[in-house]
Amino acid sequence: MQDIKQLVHDINHSFQEFKARNDQRLSELEKGRKDPLLETQVDRLVHEVQDLNEVKSRMERIETQLNRPLFESHPASAFHGDPERKQAINSYLRKGENALTPHEVKLLSTDSDPQGGYWVTSEISQRVIMQITESSPLRHLATVETISSDALEIPEDLSDTEVGWTSETGVRSETDTPTIGVRRIPVHELYAMPKATQKLLDDARVNVEEWLSHKIAAKMSYVENSAFINGDGIDKPRGLLTYPAGMTHPGQVQQVNSGHASQITADGLRAAFYALKTPYIRNARWMMSRATIEVISKLKDGGGSYLWEPGIKEGEPQMLLGHPIERMEDMPSVSANALPIAFGDWKQAYTIVDRSGVRVLRDPFSAKPFVLFYTTKHTGGDVTNFEALVIQKIAA
Repeated sequence: MQDIKQLVHDINHSFQEFKARNDQRLSELEKGRKDPLLETQVDRLVHEVQDLNEVKSRMERIETQLNRPLFESHPASAFHGDPERKQAINSYLRKGENALTPHEVKLLSTDSDPQGGYWVTSEISQRVIMQITESSPLRHLATVETISSDALEIPEDLSDTEVGWTSETGVRSETDTPTIGVRRIPVHELYAMPKATQKLLDDARVNVEEWLSHKIAAKMSYVENSAFINGDGIDKPRGLLTYPAGMTHPGQVQQVNSGHASQITADGLRAAFYALKTPYIRNARWMMSRATIEVISKLKDGGGSYLWEPGIKEGEPQMLLGHPIERMEDMPSVSANALPIAFGDWKQAYTIVDRSGVRVLRDPFSAKPFVLFYTTKHTGGDVTNFEALVIQKIAA
């Protein structure tokens, strides 16, 4: 707690120094002068505030986990499956199928996949999902569903219900019946193939399950989050930035121009803010990369106030126009025709679908002296409410 308070103090100090230097920089620009030293100082201070915020966020997450009950903070520790089956999985990971006893083969036979390999224990599966969730930013924001089939089907209204006024004795004509459709989000196979030497696996002091789950999560989290933002929907999730611009038909996402051909402007950000419909404003969050945050940190509104606030209170994230900013490094950088900023209620706007289970196929032959662990899980994602988000486009 004391460390977090010190970080908050340091962020405040750096932010005040940043504002003073940036105000001086803007004053010089208004006079037609550009001071390279001031530019360098402002950029350094912006980086410093960003770095302090990242450390503060990590410490707050750790503190939150330490204050949770055991099951919430370490779900894998709360699972108490069949210890014999767990030992069989551990033997399979270390030595392969040939090293299993007949009893262990029988224990795992119900989980054998037709294509080879075994479904790992609940502990490993839960640990993988937990670590992926912690490192895939959109999972913190979106709705996440777990299914046992190959797709999630969500009913959706395709037209509005017609209503009308009438008197007590007036004629009541039949109104149009709303059309109901189904939005289908399929899951796609996501794989990782970490490797280890047999000597490492033979070392009894090595927790193979923990090592494997960490490697799986590290490889999968980056790939899946990139797809949630930019995926084309072919053998991968459909990204939220891949839909055509518009407001008139389902399958279109509203895009609001920034007001400049190659830059972000304060007026453009406000236009994007007010373009989001009122029901979604309360829980709305901004999404953008660190580089974009640094760009908007230097912007002021017409009254001379900064639009950006760098989390200057304990437990508070960075804010833009009174709403939290979520760093999403898969969002594009600021450039002509780019889509670097999104604003919306992400629980409403985007749904991630996981099919339960993680499969591991042990391969000691293809990359000797390494043992490969071909690991797969199934994940999908798509926009489910096109009204619940707005995208800022860099354009005049």
